[in-house]
Amino acid sequence: MIVTVTANPALDVTYRLAGLTIDATNRVSEVSVRAGGKGVNVARVLGQLAGHVPWVPPVVAVGLRGGVEGTTLLADLDAAGVAYDFAPVAAPTRRTVAVVDTVTGAVTMLNEPGPEVTPAEWAGLRARVEALLPAASVLVLSGSLPPGVPSLAYAELVRQADRHGVPVIVDTHASALAPAVAARPELVKPNTAELAGAITALETLTGAAHPDAGESRNPGGLEGQAAALRRAGARAVVASDGPRGLYADTGEGRWQVVPHQVHTGNPTGAGDAAVAALAAGLAAGWDWPRMLVHATALSAAAVRAPLAGQVDTGVYLAAIDRTRAVPVDVSPGSPEYPPGDGVEGPRTTHPPARRGGGSRTEHSPGAGTVRGSVGTDQTSEEPPCR
Repeated sequence: MIVTVTANPALDVTYRLAGLTIDATNRVSEVSVRAGGKGVNVARVLGQLAGHVPWVPPVVAVGLRGGVEGTTLLADLDAAGVAYDFAPVAAPTRRTVAVVDTVTGAVTMLNEPGPEVTPAEWAGLRARVEALLPAASVLVLSGSLPPGVPSLAYAELVRQADRHGVPVIVDTHASALAPAVAARPELVKPNTAELAGAITALETLTGAAHPDAGESRNPGGLEGQAAALRRAGARAVVASDGPRGLYADTGEGRWQVVPHQVHTGNPTGAGDAAVAALAAGLAAGWDWPRMLVHATALSAAAVRAPLAGQVDTGVYLAAIDRTRAVPVDVSPGSPEYPPGDGVEGPRTTHPPARRGGGSRTEHSPGAGTVRGSVGTDQTSEEPPCR
């Protein structure tokens, strides 16, 4: 089972219009409102894939919800068939607004900061995570932290999962990413802006300039930045670089994956789709090149979908056969993932992530109850973490 944590979920409002003019009245042609947040989007994508490929494990979305907005968010998850366990908070769930210009393809984001969360409310979320970890194969920590929650919060969740032997993927902004890296997560998935920001945040935490600081602040410093995060504690770094694809620095080698075609559309969920593929690959025990090819293909498929948390499965399945993970170094044993390998099943080179038993989870006292069916085993520029 994959558990996703969305510490700062939102009701995502998307406006689509033919041309956005600043300081003028704009007529919206289409409006959608749905449950959102990066971890929610990861769960949605995995749920959609479960109907098309056999290797997606059950998924549960964990988060915080409050007010009428929180009730609406849960109702939308129910309607979408997403299993969840959200802890209550007193303040209302935030909203985000995406304005999509259908003429230029530009996307303008307006993100509320989120509710003020008390220590007791955050403890409620941690209790829900703790109850799910015994049956979890991968824990995904995605998105921003709400006001009131300290920047060390994700680091604490990484250590919590580590006590259960569960690998963790972290996809968040620099101020929360830097301390999380020190907790040694299995994988961090920043975009280029978050990667550079994490280096600066690490310097602030340690009080000294990082050896790669100079390189990391120039446009060609992606490799130096990723290497710096690995030395700081991350076991692997997969950086999304917009239409240039993914760059990965892992303990088994370094790879670059470039999409075979640059798609136009809505990029707001592209990074979340990549994380969904990486989480499924970790759970299945795939090698890095295979994971990266699927992550790149699924990210491209998200750009072609109208809303974050959706993918165009036709684009995804077609892109897998046309995408290649190319080793950046010449280390012996760095495999290349060839086109045409498809989605018939994993080529496993290392054991899959530890799995729990069963498709349902028994909860410890004080934890919530998972709503919805847990199920059975079945790129344009990415915006900054929100």
